[in-house]
Amino acid sequence: MPEERLTEELLERLLASSTPEAYLDEGLTVDRELPDYLFRLLGEKGMKRSEVVRASGLNGTFVYDVFNGDSRLGRDKAIMLALGMGCTLRETQRLLRLDGVSELWAKNRRDAVIIWCVDHGYSRTQTDDELYRLGEKTLLGTGPLR
Repeated sequence: MPEERLTEELLERLLASSTPEAYLDEGLTVDRELPDYLFRLLGEKGMKRSEVVRASGLNGTFVYDVFNGDSRLGRDKAIMLALGMGCTLRETQRLLRLDGVSELWAKNRRDAVIIWCVDHGYSRTQTDDELYRLGEKTLLGTGPLR
């Protein structure tokens, strides 16, 4: 699969185009669905769905429904799934976008902790421990300590 171009580069090309059609005719847009992306990540990471279920802490039936396109994750569960798959920050942000939820934002205290954990390769459990330690709501829903 060819390397995807960065969104910023595509935005520059779109804004420099004389018409929307001129940009669209270049064939640079991507119509990707969340299940397709998840299966691609599974293959790249050499994982099985059962491993993702265990590592993410999510319900197995629910995860299978998400992979089949029958359910949406929601933001915290999408983050849990990304952590369970060992996603990079870029992969995590793309997964969040494809699920239709907001990306992690470094200006938000809780998101900043999650970003740091993703970037440092933390597991879902380790990330929840960091969130709890810093007084933030965990991914499993434990309330803030503040």
